[in-house]
Amino acid sequence: MFDELSLKLEKVLKKVTGQGKITESNISDTLREIRLVLLDADVNYKVVKQFIEDVKEKALGKDVLISVTPGQLITKIIYDELTKLMGGMRSELVLNASGPTIILMVGLQGSGKTTFSAKLAKYLTDKKRKALLVAADIYRPAAIDQLKLLGKQIDVPVFSIDDLKDAVKIAKDSLNFAKENNLDTIIIDTAGRLHIDENLMDEISAIKNAVNPTEILFVVDSMTGQDAVNSAKAFHDKVDYSGIVLTKLDGDSRGGCALSIRAVVNKPVKFTSSGEKLDSIEIFYPERLASRILGRGDVISLVEKAQEQFDSKEAEDLEKKILSNKFDLEDFLKQIKMIKKMGSLKSILGMIPGLGAQIRNADIDEKHLVRVESIIQSMTVSERKNPRILNGSRRKRISLGSGNSIQDVNRLIKQFEEMQKMMKVFTNKNNIRNLKNLKNKRFN
Repeated sequence: MFDELSLKLEKVLKKVTGQGKITESNISDTLREIRLVLLDADVNYKVVKQFIEDVKEKALGKDVLISVTPGQLITKIIYDELTKLMGGMRSELVLNASGPTIILMVGLQGSGKTTFSAKLAKYLTDKKRKALLVAADIYRPAAIDQLKLLGKQIDVPVFSIDDLKDAVKIAKDSLNFAKENNLDTIIIDTAGRLHIDENLMDEISAIKNAVNPTEILFVVDSMTGQDAVNSAKAFHDKVDYSGIVLTKLDGDSRGGCALSIRAVVNKPVKFTSSGEKLDSIEIFYPERLASRILGRGDVISLVEKAQEQFDSKEAEDLEKKILSNKFDLEDFLKQIKMIKKMGSLKSILGMIPGLGAQIRNADIDEKHLVRVESIIQSMTVSERKNPRILNGSRRKRISLGSGNSIQDVNRLIKQFEEMQKMMKVFTNKNNIRNLKNLKNKRFN
């Protein structure tokens, strides 16, 4: 995500690192290059102009502390201004405590409205909301069937009237259905077009007037850059939506849409979405995205992703097993499954400060965890718990059963044995005592 932008900004900022002081000359040179980087990233021209002026004003008004280099100071100012540009702080989705919450999804065809509607329904269901998906896209072939299929996958009901070509009536009737079935959150998926036209806007306006939505979310494909910003402005002028959703953010290496859209329409980005998995939805945090753009990682999001997957009791049990040197391949398999749920390996590693730049062009084999998982799953329970019994014939059976080579099996077992040796060193009595003392100091 934003690899191209991050790499170019990193090169520019390196030039001021190590300089003795901030001068109008080196600030001007740096900002001239940053301006070109942002324009090349397809950031709106007016947004770039204001951004550069704001950074310059703040940079020239700052004294460099003894402990801070000019490069660090400019990086901090750019981080603050990027955060401000994208909204400053997260914007909460409005959910009514009493009465129904109605969320109207709008946007052009192909932006990912239908898939995101299902992702949002799953996200809210996980937060104990009772969601209903409404199929009000009556034009796109198979749109209703697609929403029904997605609803079935996440166990969320879908309201539709298959033979009715009246999106307004479908939306209105869904409110009665939700009330009768005690559903408190209604997500209405509307039709899009390949371009903005009056019919599309008239229909959305009519649905808005009929259901009085709590939130109207404009869903936009972030990979379309300035086209996305232009359509955002057109929808805003006609519909006055309350928030923005950026889809396909993982495929956006430039970042123009994410950096421009808030400033152009003055509406907050509330969610981002990437990939087809129905749990790949994230709350939009401007400060975290700014940190990632500048190659500083995103530890908070990484920890939150881990907390979502790792049960506290399981984590405690795992700690006991590691400390008693009883961590086996069965435990290893559980950890692999949890890591896979957190997202792609590259996206996880990219959240670690300083690692993003190193893995930018690395060929990370996403299938490696799948191979490891298949090998362990081809073992018996006793083999997982006691890998020492894995002789030649057992390894051959595992190789055939998992569809991997005998070398792959041997490599995994060797790596696991090395990991156990490291754990044994780590968990000697002195290290355990030091670890417990550190834990007590931290939590007491």
